[in-house]
Amino acid sequence: MFKKIKTSELIIFLLVIVLIFISEYDYLILNNPTRAIFIGLWPPTIMTLLIYINIKSKQ
Repeated sequence: MFKKIKTSELIIFLLVIVLIFISEYDYLILNNPTRAIFIGLWPPTIMTLLIYINIKSKQ
């Protein structure tokens, strides 16, 4: 199953996970909801671009 995942995709996925944790840290620990929301909007955007690129490359 994991043999189909490229190294670059794995790095991007790990970056998304780290961004989610940073967003949660900003919101819960630093009490900075504006920055947390800004950072929290990046993971879905990055994952959407990754999916789009994968779909385009298979055509």
